[in-house]
Amino acid sequence: METLRQFTAFLENKPGRLSSICNALAKERVSIRALTVMDSKEHSVLRLVVDSVESTRDVLSKLNTPFSETDVIAVEVKHHPGELANVCAQLADGKVNVDYMYCSAGTKNGKTIAILKATPTQKVKVVLNGTPTSKTKKKPPRRRAPVR
Repeated sequence: METLRQFTAFLENKPGRLSSICNALAKERVSIRALTVMDSKEHSVLRLVVDSVESTRDVLSKLNTPFSETDVIAVEVKHHPGELANVCAQLADGKVNVDYMYCSAGTKNGKTIAILKATPTQKVKVVLNGTPTSKTKKKPPRRRAPVR
């Protein structure tokens, strides 16, 4: 699990707009790790995670593409039925709200990368790793009174 920088770009709904961004990134040798596109009547919203933040920032700026940046969590999950459901259940049990999530294509090791934005971000790592932070301390197990 790692924290990654995600770009959210706002694109005009016209043929070739996504292609121009992908081609410009490829020309700069930027590898896209994961992406999703959501449409609306007025524009499309492109979310992507890349291997070069600086180059991506430069490309989007040169293309006059409005964009924002945010931190997201990348969680590696096995590419098997129920694996993503387990991650979602852990987050729900930990009272973590998932704002949105999308997945990458499978990797060479047979795993998928789930990209998620959740509130609060730091709690995602605590819940999925099962390790407490200074703010969350595990309570010692209760001991039962002996039966007489």
